[in-house]
Amino acid sequence: MRDLTRRRFLQFSGVTAAAALAAGGTAVGVDRLLSAPPSGDSVLVLVTLYGGNDGLNTLIPAEDRAYQDGRPELAYAPEQVLALGEGLGLNPGLRRLHGLWEQQRLTVVRGVGYPRPDHSHFRSMAIWQTASPDTSVRTGWLGRWLDHAHTEHGADPLRAVSLEPTLPPFLAGERTAGATIRPEGLALPQKSLADAYRGLGVADGGDSPLQARAAESVTELFTVAQAVNGALTPGTPNTLAAQLGAVAALVRAGAPPRVYSASLGGFDTHADERGTQERLLGELDAALGGFVDALAGVSRRVVTVVYSEFGRRVRANAGQGTDHGTAAPVFVLGERVRSGFLGEQPSLEDLDDGDLKYTVDFRDVYASVLEDVLGADVEPVLGTWKGRAGFETTTP
Repeated sequence: MRDLTRRRFLQFSGVTAAAALAAGGTAVGVDRLLSAPPSGDSVLVLVTLYGGNDGLNTLIPAEDRAYQDGRPELAYAPEQVLALGEGLGLNPGLRRLHGLWEQQRLTVVRGVGYPRPDHSHFRSMAIWQTASPDTSVRTGWLGRWLDHAHTEHGADPLRAVSLEPTLPPFLAGERTAGATIRPEGLALPQKSLADAYRGLGVADGGDSPLQARAAESVTELFTVAQAVNGALTPGTPNTLAAQLGAVAALVRAGAPPRVYSASLGGFDTHADERGTQERLLGELDAALGGFVDALAGVSRRVVTVVYSEFGRRVRANAGQGTDHGTAAPVFVLGERVRSGFLGEQPSLEDLDDGDLKYTVDFRDVYASVLEDVLGADVEPVLGTWKGRAGFETTTP
């Protein structure tokens, strides 16, 4: 009965985008992301593209006259894109992703955004990472999942791991958080110092809650290092390929994390966008392709979600770049994904003050990830989520 929610009822009853919007909703939802129910060892990998990746030059409506007119020098011609169907194609830098599409291992969720969009990098990324568009909250959406798991199963510093230099806010909860490691592993003190350092992890009966938590974190550091260092390669630079390579090594080694985080920056392309973005998308493509190759034999466990904080505006600016916009595609990769398009492609002519109107609320993607990949309840993380025909949520 857990799946018989409003979100699922609307899915199974065949509500269309037009009907949902006619009923007063702002966005339509997405179907289940996976073709099979979650297993207890399913792994979620989140790849964040910082800077606001231009969705229109990633998933390209090259045959749309409004696209060509709005970007006379920045637009790709139809014969330059990697065709997917429905008048859309991938950027030529995404050849491995195109191959995954042909292998039915790629889902493209179109027009993903949130209500009352904000063009600030900081605020928009905060919204994506906390899943709270209307109010500021102190916890990330997966941090709340960690808090709930902590309550049910006890503390585990290896439930979520970031391969980035700093912990992304979406992994910070009220009572617990994910761990951050480098792709080359964690450098710990030599044995003579390590024994003394371990002593700092022993809580004293008179410690305050903050002191006790600090002591606990020292013990967690050694726990994480012991679990991951053997699978990682010393001296690896912190590129996206290295981050995902480390994730693949940990998955293959049977490491316990259920969630991994990786990232690539540089997508704030206000000038000379085409060459810069195509290079970055090529880096993304190569890293994802190498990741898929490295997961051979265990890839069925892994679902990878690629997103950015917002897309860009339809019209190019005077510097042959694009300015901060709104809706953009989200990519979901894996052997068990329901491949193809989900969501409606935003119109390039029916704009909101020059911005695309989003058609899928990002929290609907999160809800599907929680249920379909992590096998988790949505309400402790996203609140009372209606999805499908619009949005109405009370964030915890």
